Amino acid sequence: MKIAVFPGSFDPFTKGHESVVVKALEVFDEVIIAIGVNTKKQALFTLEKRTQHIESLFNSKVQVLAFEGLTVDLCKRIGCVHIIRGLRDVKDFEYERSIAQMNHVLYPVETIFFLTEIEHASINSSIVREIFLNGGDISAFVTNPKILV
Repeated sequence: MKIAVFPGSFDPFTKGHESVVVKALEVFDEVIIAIGVNTKKQALFTLEKRTQHIESLFNSKVQVLAFEGLTVDLCKRIGCVHIIRGLRDVKDFEYERSIAQMNHVLYPVETIFFLTEIEHASINSSIVREIFLNGGDISAFVTNPKILV
């Protein structure tokens, strides 16, 4: 069975993230959406709400779990050798390529990149959080945003 880990803070999980998972499910039998927990950062949406939101979007081929530490340590622990990442633009590629190369040195994991759909390429979780914090409607960027509140 081919399994891939899709790591991120997913604060919130956007339509761009969602499109990456849908594409990954065409290649992998299961996708584990791994919500990274950084105790030094304050998330806008609780871990429970983010988990509940993501689980509402997918079927049993997607598992959601929280983790602390390095993504490669999670991969090692669960025996996964594929990480998936979404790319919006060249800037994302440069950043993600460096991380992928370093991850591969730490553990024999391959990072598979999926291009975000063009209509989602401008979606950025930081901007979505700002819109939300200022009372704006985020439904154009997040599927089922009401679950988050």
